Formats: sequence, structure tokens, C-alpha cells
Amino acid sequence: MKIIEIQAYLVRIPLKKEIRHASHSRTSTDNVIVRCKLEDGTLGFGEGVPREYVTGESAESVLEHLKAGKLEEYLEDWVNYETAVRKIEKIPFPAIAGDHRDCQGNAARAAFELALLDAYGKVFKRPVSHVTEILTPNLYEPKATVRYSGAITSAKGFKAKLAGWKMRLYGFKQVKVKVGIAGYDDVERLRAIRSRLGTKIDVRLDANEAWSVQETPQKIRELEPFGITSVEQPVAHENIEGLAAIRSQIKTPLMFDESLCSLVDAQRAIDHKLCDLFNLRISKCGGFIRTLRLAELAMNCGLGYQLGCQVGETAVLSAGGRHFASSVKGIRYWEGSYDSHLVKEALGTRDITFGYGGKAPALEGPGLGIEIDPAALDRVTLRKEVLFVR
Repeated sequence: MKIIEIQAYLVRIPLKKEIRHASHSRTSTDNVIVRCKLEDGTLGFGEGVPREYVTGESAESVLEHLKAGKLEEYLEDWVNYETAVRKIEKIPFPAIAGDHRDCQGNAARAAFELALLDAYGKVFKRPVSHVTEILTPNLYEPKATVRYSGAITSAKGFKAKLAGWKMRLYGFKQVKVKVGIAGYDDVERLRAIRSRLGTKIDVRLDANEAWSVQETPQKIRELEPFGITSVEQPVAHENIEGLAAIRSQIKTPLMFDESLCSLVDAQRAIDHKLCDLFNLRISKCGGFIRTLRLAELAMNCGLGYQLGCQVGETAVLSAGGRHFASSVKGIRYWEGSYDSHLVKEALGTRDITFGYGGKAPALEGPGLGIEIDPAALDRVTLRKEVLFVR
């Protein structure tokens, strides 16, 4: 089945509330949606969520990267899903000058790859979760249900207490708390939140590069009495070499996020013993397949990993994350499917937001298992580009 058209949409997704953390705040997000059309009319969709302060990408640069790639030269009339998946993994994207971490095309690759996996999954009647079984059978462990985390971002004072109550009443088993925000007392915030959550809920922290190498050990030790299970990205990426010595000064495992965007990053972290866990986000890490490869490397090297998400993902990436979460074993924490809780336009024809306690079923049906509402896509589109037409 041949591809006859590929289009890319620059979309602006409005959020239902401002999301703040130590390094950024936003009320909307500019994403890129890729639509792949096959000769029988089958449509596949992919999504990238670029972040300049993480991978160096903007929505505009993603569009330009996709246009420059001449990716249609690598598309074939694949005979089955296994062949399609293996060929899709090998599609080369154009190199970007100075991209020593091999991550500045990740959102573009993620959007393009997911659109192909969705389209050919529909043709061959295979869910995207089967990509795990095909490429990394040692990771494959299908689940009927996954359970996502709750998140407390910038709440403080009475709002922090209320947020803790909400997480507990909603039945979450895991909660991430953002720390390191200027002007906030993290010790008092965490004391208030933990007292409302109780002792049974797993609490981890995300500092979003807020601290210096010198202050990180003390900052973490001050928060360890509240039973935290990991601290994500305590220092800026350019300072991560200092974490090798810090790990021996604290009890809490360290997780990489902004510093974990590629196999280059992962190998550096492993070689220099810089962290204990990887935060794997499909767009940030360059697609479903590259994210699988990072999970495989982490498992083989004795590191843990979580499935993360990015603020403003629509149903497309939420579905991609669901297939990852429901097919990959060993995931320590789960994030994603915030759709109706966070975005005003999730783009899907049905709601796949997680339910009570963060619970969400594995998605059934071929491809991503969702359909996109064309009217919703039109409402949020700022720019559209035809990448290829046969």
C-alpha cells in the first residue's frame, strides 16, 4: 500500500490553565501534526512537541526539517507491518550542523514516524504497541490497564494543601511535585503536600534544572525526610558532570530529563555514572522507536526509566504514550493522557483521558486506535505544508 500524500500542520494548542515550573511557564503550546495518506484513503497521524530549551527545536524548525528531508525517497510499498516497522526505523533524517547530541530533529522524527506507524498499523490491522514486540521482544509485556501519575506544579500555600488532597481523593498512587521555583519554600510545600497525601503515595520531585551543582546535595537532603523516591534533572544540562560526585552524597535516585534526549546522551550518562533513571518522552526522544531503544539500553545497563509526557500533547501523542505504557515492561513511573484535564483541543473524536486513580485501558484497534476530528484540527492550525504528494 503506497503513500500518496504527507502533510504537516503547525498547530497552537491552548491550555486550560497556566503551567509553571522552574525553567518555563506556558498557557499554550505550538505542536506539529503530520498526516500520512495511503492510496486506499487510510490516514495516519503523528505529533511532535518541540521545546527550544530542551532539544533546540521550534515548531517552525520542525516544519523546515521535515521539508528539507526529502523523506518520500525512503517510502516503499511495504508488504507487512514487521517490514514497515523495521524500514521506518532506518529512515535517515538530514543531519543538523552542530547537533552533537543528535536530538535537534527529534520532534520532527517523532511526528513523521508515528504517522507512518499509525497508517500502516491500520492497513495491516496491527496496534502500534506491537512495535515493541517486533523490535524489542525482551521489553514486550502487554498490559490491559496502565496507571498514570498525578502532578502538582506551581501550587503553594493553601493551594498546595488543596492539591495534595485532590491527588489523594482522586486515588493516585504516584505524584510528581515540581520544585525549585523561584520564591517558593520547597520544604514547607512538600511538608504540606505530603501531610495531605499520606504515606502510601509515591512522591517524586522534578527540579527542571533549577539548582547549582554546589547547592543540589543540600537541597535534596532537606527534602528526603518526606519520603521522595527520585529527583528529576536537579541541575542544568551543561553542569551534569557534577552529578557523579553528588550521587554518593544523597540517598535519593537521580533522573535525567532535559539531559536525556538521545542515545548520545544516554551513553554519556551511563559511561560517567551521572544518573539512576531516564525520563523517556516520545517526542523529546525522537519517536516511539528511539524511545524503545533508550528503554532497552537502560534495562540492559541496570538503570530505571519512566514514561514521561510533555505539556500540551494532544490525543495523538497521548495514544502513542498509551501504546508504549501498555507494552513495555519495567516502567517505574507513568505520565501522560492528561488530555481533557489540560488541553482545550485534544483533537481526537473520543476522549482517552485517564480516569480515577490515573487508570487507563490499553487502546484497542489498529494503529494508534484513535481518529482525529478534522474540524478540531482546522481550528488550531496556524500553517499547513504539503511535504509530499504523488
